[in-house]
Amino acid sequence: MSLLPARIWSDEEWERIQLGYCSRDMDEKWDVFAEGNVVFLHRSWTGHGFVEATFAPVDDGGWQVARAVVERDQDRYRGKGDEYDCLMLELVLSAIVLGEPAQELRSKLVELTRKAAGAADVPAGIVQHSALGLRSGS
Repeated sequence: MSLLPARIWSDEEWERIQLGYCSRDMDEKWDVFAEGNVVFLHRSWTGHGFVEATFAPVDDGGWQVARAVVERDQDRYRGKGDEYDCLMLELVLSAIVLGEPAQELRSKLVELTRKAAGAADVPAGIVQHSALGLRSGS
């Protein structure tokens, strides 16, 4: 990935990310697991990998994505560009794994999706549920 999230996750957040996340039903779209310092994001229905993100400790404390690889096989993932991929990585970790509201990230997802679709009227709830498996209030 040419763009990486700038966020620095605290040591406590990193510990929670390492525990991963397993989708609980068919509406949830993501499974996340870690092996060492590498976090894998997979689509829950197909098991296909989307991102492998390598984390590294930051000198002043916390953890940051140091490197990430995204799936580019169009049959498995129809990416909407580097900015979208970077956003999705951060949003899945923030909203799904950590359970944060992540309103700013959600708004950015809606904006990027509308821009890619060329339609300003795509409902925000549909964008969030389609991409993340989240309803607007989740």
